[in-house]
Amino acid sequence: MSTATATTTTTPTAAPAQGRRWGPLVRFVILVGIASFVLIPAYVLIVTSLKPAIETTASQAWALPRAPTLDGWRQAWETLREPMLRSVALAVPAALLSSTLGCLNGFVLSKWKFPGADFLFTLLLFGMFIPYQAVMIPLTQIVRNVGLPSGIPTLIFVHTVFGLPITTLIFRNYFATTLPDEMLEAAQVDGAGQWTSFLRVALPLSIPGFVVAIIWQFTSVWNDFLFAIFLSNARNGPVTIALQALAGGQLTNYSASMAGALIASLPTLLVYVFLGKYFIGGLMSGSLKG
Repeated sequence: MSTATATTTTTPTAAPAQGRRWGPLVRFVILVGIASFVLIPAYVLIVTSLKPAIETTASQAWALPRAPTLDGWRQAWETLREPMLRSVALAVPAALLSSTLGCLNGFVLSKWKFPGADFLFTLLLFGMFIPYQAVMIPLTQIVRNVGLPSGIPTLIFVHTVFGLPITTLIFRNYFATTLPDEMLEAAQVDGAGQWTSFLRVALPLSIPGFVVAIIWQFTSVWNDFLFAIFLSNARNGPVTIALQALAGGQLTNYSASMAGALIASLPTLLVYVFLGKYFIGGLMSGSLKG
């Protein structure tokens, strides 16, 4: 009788313990499987970039290079070096300008109540849902009629304007949830106006919002191809135009194309590797009240 009792009391305890022991292993296997599936394109890019031209065939796409070479990387870097610098000159100012203007818009629309503020905010948000393809022809005609030059300065202006809806949304939500009205009222009691309240109170507290907006805009501008193909060319355009030229043609050098794709994606990858935790933290800081 005592043996049966001992058996019934120890069996329920052993089962959860065994489940807790196998649970982490199962999760690890699942995560490894998902990561392996997601990284398949990266594997193909890397191994193809290290192959000589004779090995870059469809039948050998999955095979490791038999005679690894860096010729493709050298050719890709020679082609993309100057366009990469032009992309930096495009993405950094465009991200900073659109984020700064979005910060001003977000502060005004969240803390400075005036008639039509909600309607104006709705109009700004509407710009997020307009497909870029729908505005490219009239945009190109406006740029030509105004006399803006083809190249990086025009692209900076266009990306700044088209980035305002998303940056305004980011900062409006951020200020609405993290900047108490009491702080602004206290500043106004001390004699601060709206502009001083923004500079002395709101702006120092908006660093997490700037991190989110700048990372978002930098990535969007760096990866843009549609605006670049309409408003620039291979001589004065960003790296996406040069990458398209590198991969085009009748006799494509797949090693150089794959190496070029990796080189062109490296800046945005580094941004998320080193600033990813700040990006998530900035999103979370504006998600809860208080």
